[in-house]
Amino acid sequence: MEPFTTFRSLGIPVDIPNCDTDQIIPARYLRVARTDPDYPRFLFHDLRFDADGIEKPDFIYNQEPYRDGKIIIADVNWGCGSSREQAVYALAANGIRCVIAPSFGDIHYNNCMKQGVLPVRLSRADCDTLRRHMHDAPGAELEIDLERQTVTALNGTTFGFEIGEFDKHRMLKGLDDIGITNGFEADIDAFEHSRPDYSWL
Repeated sequence: MEPFTTFRSLGIPVDIPNCDTDQIIPARYLRVARTDPDYPRFLFHDLRFDADGIEKPDFIYNQEPYRDGKIIIADVNWGCGSSREQAVYALAANGIRCVIAPSFGDIHYNNCMKQGVLPVRLSRADCDTLRRHMHDAPGAELEIDLERQTVTALNGTTFGFEIGEFDKHRMLKGLDDIGITNGFEADIDAFEHSRPDYSWL
């Protein structure tokens, strides 16, 4: 996956507390391959589109300039509900690299880490402030600096966030689960060469 060092984009305020994984991607799309050209449309599908597939103009992600944003500022308990990895696939298919929220569903948080989407926990007050700023100044950008563990608004306001050492390492290096395993390739080879040969049994 692509390393995450610093990233800058306009922010999308999603004012939905307890936005669960079924809202992020409805269950009926879970069997669709990630390579399907329509996959980006599955993100927030039932919130974005009516029964005829027409965009709902009142949903934030259908509005300019928010539809071009790559950083989501969410409300409490983002990604709760089922453990579906496809919720993160749908985010990644739309180029979303970071979700900022006061709290996350635990499994969704870990799935984000494995797919290169940085989950950032800030206080509810800070998230509320950022979402108001995004509403008041459409197109306003944020910069995420993972090394420094900061979120900076263009007015210079900076918020610090915590992240586990291992999670930070894997994101900075762009390591998914396979990449982490490959990092032990020399140790695995050494073990294979040192183990007794039982082929004669």
